[in-house]
Amino acid sequence: MTRRIVAADVGGTHARFALATIDGPRVVELGEPVTLKTADHGSFQLAWEEFGRRAAEPLPPALAISFAGPVGGELLKLTNNPWVIRPALIPEKLGASDYVVVNDFGAVAHAVAAFDGSAYTHLCGPDVPLPDRGIVTILGPGTGLGVASLLLSASGPEVIETEGGHVDFAPLDSLEDRILVELRRSFRRVSVERLLSGRGLMNIYEALASIEGLPATFHDEKALWSAAMEGSDSLAAAALDRFCLSLGAVAGDLALAQGAAAVAIGGGLGFRLKDHLPRSGFRDRFIAKGRFERRMDALPVKLITHPQPGLFGAAAAFARKFA
Repeated sequence: MTRRIVAADVGGTHARFALATIDGPRVVELGEPVTLKTADHGSFQLAWEEFGRRAAEPLPPALAISFAGPVGGELLKLTNNPWVIRPALIPEKLGASDYVVVNDFGAVAHAVAAFDGSAYTHLCGPDVPLPDRGIVTILGPGTGLGVASLLLSASGPEVIETEGGHVDFAPLDSLEDRILVELRRSFRRVSVERLLSGRGLMNIYEALASIEGLPATFHDEKALWSAAMEGSDSLAAAALDRFCLSLGAVAGDLALAQGAAAVAIGGGLGFRLKDHLPRSGFRDRFIAKGRFERRMDALPVKLITHPQPGLFGAAAAFARKFA
């Protein structure tokens, strides 16, 4: 049965909405997204109503939400955003009689289960498609660091939502030892998300400035990212190098822990780094796992290039639930 639904991808900085068409368990069309700043709206309901005003048609009574925080319980709180969502009130407040709420990287995992090869670019390892069977580790830096696992089997895909972005940061050389010392001045516990997120680059940059005895001239994250990507500032560029090294190390750790047959990198910053990561130290750190180096080098690692995996994945989760 073909039906229209609203897909929403709610993160720490932006909330994205789009109308989608599903047919049974498949997403057949994802409309043009509308992106709203979460800081401009006091609640999810107010953002929903703004999307309704911009939509070219009445909103259908079906909603799929990708949510950047733990999912479960009566009250959902975003990890990096003051919004809260009460799922039981969605039919009453939003008029959506059918709905599904999934973790943001759970949504990306649902998308990976549905994508074809055109949604990726090759990053490292064998240049082969993602496997039909086995575990795919999915992670990506954005406002935070999202992590999920996708089990592909004969009975169909199963998504495992996690909070793996909050595991401890493990330094791998003497410079990272010193970076950890610097970060502990600000954080009692240093998780990998403290380095691998939008704010993470600033944390690395400020730590390196302190280590080098240089002034930290950038205080705006957007300006820092631009300078780092352009290579116009040596300290910003060094911070980005460390960012990519750490992303490779963490991706490899998660793949080992999950017994992965492949890895998919997503997130807004993952997409932004699509041309930079293949030229960085990502691969070297990804495979540098001692006795398991050959195994790691045999894993295909893909970068998700689909522009809206969260929205697509939320719609895919809805389609599978209500097929």
